[in-house]
Amino acid sequence: MTEPSQTTHFGERTVALEDKQGLVNKVFHDVADRYDLMNDLMSAGVHRLWKDAMVAELAPPKAGSRPYRVLDMAGGTGDIGERIVNASLGYAEVVVSDINADMLRVGAERAKSWRYPGQVSFLEANAEELPFESNAFDAYTIAFGIRNVPRIQKALGEAHRALKRGGRILVLEFSQVDVPGFDAIYKLYSDRVIPPMGRAVTGDAQPYQYFVESIRKFPDPAAFSAMLSQAGFRRVKHTSMTGNIATLFSGWKL
Repeated sequence: MTEPSQTTHFGERTVALEDKQGLVNKVFHDVADRYDLMNDLMSAGVHRLWKDAMVAELAPPKAGSRPYRVLDMAGGTGDIGERIVNASLGYAEVVVSDINADMLRVGAERAKSWRYPGQVSFLEANAEELPFESNAFDAYTIAFGIRNVPRIQKALGEAHRALKRGGRILVLEFSQVDVPGFDAIYKLYSDRVIPPMGRAVTGDAQPYQYFVESIRKFPDPAAFSAMLSQAGFRRVKHTSMTGNIATLFSGWKL
């Protein structure tokens, strides 16, 4: 007798667990070339401030006796990787990794004009099965990507494995607005504005309908913090941003 497949969510849809990654890949294939433009439009540029805050919290060193290595997962277009290298004045070595080759293509092309292009490399990889030795990185960052991973807990376990002892994880992710009044306005904006905006800019509203739905399916900050702790991270904390539109999570491998 064949055992039933495990299921998960793809936005509001219930899909077989093994099918989610392919569906997510198609979403990002369809929007790769205009992904960062849409982020600017959807957030009125505020996503840049959130990402700046993430890198400020990381505070990468500007010098040291050994390389400072960072894995930026789901970072295809390279905006976090570039920020980290610039903040370190070219000292940090960043591996920008993504499961989507189209996103990496965009990032690698942009990196040619960066201030420190030699300090960033681009590698196609799955967050659930990282192709790195254990204890390889000083930091692991992921911005607005963890909710797209089919097996989030497995990916967090891989992040913990890949970090050196004393290494840090930083996760920036959308959350659920919890400010009375603002929550209703944000929901209306998400439902009525973002998908049509996506259609106007990229020619397809469906990827942005998925983005909206995937945010609502993501665990709340307390639940996701518990997942980080379950993966082995310690001193876990989270900081809400802009009425809890986004949340920055932090943890350490001790």
